[in-house]
Order: sequence, then C-alpha cells, then structure tokens
Amino acid sequence: MGVIKGVLKEELENSERMKKSYERELANLPKGSLVKKQRRGRFYFYLILREKGKVKSIYKGKVSTEALDKYNQAKAYRAKYRKLLSQVKKQIRFLRSTLRGKESV
Repeated sequence: MGVIKGVLKEELENSERMKKSYERELANLPKGSLVKKQRRGRFYFYLILREKGKVKSIYKGKVSTEALDKYNQAKAYRAKYRKLLSQVKKQIRFLRSTLRGKESV
C-alpha cells in the first residue's frame, strides 16, 4: 500500500506545480478583451475588463490588426488555461481526498 501512496503524493506535487504554472500564465496575459462597436456608422473598439468587481469599458478607437490579433490570441489562451486550471484543481481535490483516508495530508 505504501508504493501507491508514494505515487499519489508525487502526482499531487506535480498537479500543484502545474496549477501554479497555469495561474502564472493567466496572470501574464493582457487583461480584458476588445469589443467592436458601431457608432454613427463607424466602428470603434473598446477594451472591456473587470476592475474591483465592476465591468469597465475603455475607449481604444481604431485598433491595428496586430493589436487585434494579440487580444484574440490572448482570449484563446485564457480560455485554454482556465480549462486546464479547472481540470487540475479537480485532480488535486481528488488526490487529496484519496490520500487523506483517516489522516490529514
């Protein structure tokens, strides 16, 4: 039984390292997302983000295609890392409850 417990502890450590890595990657991504809005027949971009629990819109005007690509790519990465983070958190909960048994981890 000791071998299995050792493997589970090692997997728990790996999962916690992965969690920290995903959180670090999410923190490095630019905040918010660009939204295209039409005003009086013209298109303008706004940066939508959450600040202190409130949604905030910041006018960006006309945006270069490079900046637009950057925010679209960040949006895709953010979705990817959030999904991975959710999965690894579930795995950590499972491993902790499995390891705990009658003793604390």
